[in-house]
Amino acid sequence: MNIEQNKNQDEMLLLVSELNKKLQHIHKGGGEKRIEKQHKKGKLTARERIDYLLDRGSEQIEIGAFAGYEMYKEYGGCPAGGVVVVMGYVSGHLCIVVANDATVKAGAWFPITAKKNLRAQEIAIENQIPIIYLVDSAGVFLPMQDEVFPDKEHFGRIFRNNAVMSSMGIPQIAAIMGSCVAGGAYLPIMSDESIIVEGTGSIFLAGPYLVKAAIGEEVDSETLGGAVAQTDVSGDVDYRVKTDREALELIRELMEKRGNRATAGFDRIASRPPQKHLKDITAVYPVSRVKPFKMEEVLRHLVDESKLTFYKKTYGKTIICAYARIEGWAVGIVANDRQVVKNGKGEMQFGGVIYSDSADKAARFIMICNQKKIPIIFFHDVTGFMVGTRSENGGIIKDGAKMVNAVSNSTVPKISIVMGNSYGAGNYAMCGKAYDPRLIVGWPTAKIAVMGGEQAAKVLTQIQVASLKSKGDPPDEIAEQALYSKIKERYDHQTSPYYAAARLWIDGIIDPRDTRKVISMAIEAANQAAVRPFHTGVIQT
Repeated sequence: MNIEQNKNQDEMLLLVSELNKKLQHIHKGGGEKRIEKQHKKGKLTARERIDYLLDRGSEQIEIGAFAGYEMYKEYGGCPAGGVVVVMGYVSGHLCIVVANDATVKAGAWFPITAKKNLRAQEIAIENQIPIIYLVDSAGVFLPMQDEVFPDKEHFGRIFRNNAVMSSMGIPQIAAIMGSCVAGGAYLPIMSDESIIVEGTGSIFLAGPYLVKAAIGEEVDSETLGGAVAQTDVSGDVDYRVKTDREALELIRELMEKRGNRATAGFDRIASRPPQKHLKDITAVYPVSRVKPFKMEEVLRHLVDESKLTFYKKTYGKTIICAYARIEGWAVGIVANDRQVVKNGKGEMQFGGVIYSDSADKAARFIMICNQKKIPIIFFHDVTGFMVGTRSENGGIIKDGAKMVNAVSNSTVPKISIVMGNSYGAGNYAMCGKAYDPRLIVGWPTAKIAVMGGEQAAKVLTQIQVASLKSKGDPPDEIAEQALYSKIKERYDHQTSPYYAAARLWIDGIIDPRDTRKVISMAIEAANQAAVRPFHTGVIQT
């Protein structure tokens, strides 16, 4: 490695170290005292339950670890959104596991908790993979009930999805390992099979206090909705076990006897490592937004044998389109390139910008991948579409619309890796969250916003200065600079990958060296669901 690459690696590894420190803190949930309290009740924590359930030594991906990050401070925070979601293997079957974290406000549902649960169900539905619920929740977080309860993307949508998944034949297993109250009681009972743990598990529409307030009956939790009551008496729950571990072992037994579904048939051969070492990927991608880099070099550290088959290599150079294999899977790659290049007419094109020729090329490549049933991987480092008179007169809007149309209607799995910038309509064209990627993750260098902090601060400062001038109160140079700095600081904070991950605009932040694993598992999950026929809408030519 040269000096510049050594510097790149040092900067990236510092960001990865910061990422891991934040994750370690999040993994503690509500803190050591609450974990100890859980253990004293004979209960495992959410993460301990998942670790026990998943196949030993198998790969896994956590979804939404940063959900709720730095949110709800007035209520003491909500680490990981109060629920742990992992894609992993149970008895050899790839599943989504959802575990309420009772160390965080007794597992109560904040708005982000509902959003994260819905995302977990969405992944299961899109990929038609089993979903396992480890239930231990006090229900809706009442101080925020108006933001959790009634809307289409709120708490009630969970149970609607239970019913839809059941009709689709997607296996759902629920283990009641703690509280399960009110509307939340429908989730395990609407699952295909349910398990309850004696002594700690309970399920009822209304707890003892509410029962007394509503009808005057005095009753304890066990009699009302404990394990014996809900298996032997009501028959609501299918299996009764004595411990958390017994419940998890039973889930493994139930999953072991699941039949295999027909796959989508995505092409896969034996995986071969890149000729360029994956560990060196941190050296070839600069943390700095202003440094150019060769996207081709980054890709050669990710794809099998470092082999790329380029589509229209010398046309539309600010987007790379290529075929490759990742962990043996055949993939199509659409990737922004930050180099400054010359187009076919000898004109200079800025890296990271989508021009008409790039958009046209990418749209056609996406259509071809759909024709050939090849999953598409999008690598984001885009500042947006080119602006200015020449671009507008050249039809940049219709060419951009062509790419957005192709992305929107694409039916093969789309997986997005946000490496760097993902700004404006460039985020849309490169399959941002609004365009249904099966999985979307960011590197620690990711930035998601309408535009960069510097550009946004300049625009907003100009608007505010103009407003002050119109009122006869123009700011001096120092005041104008202070206004600019304040706006830029706020905007930079909002473009952080942690800000995006907290709100589930991305499913997680990953170490760049885990990119191959994440892509491979995402395609393996997607391979469980049939691909619909591909059609585009009306396209301007």
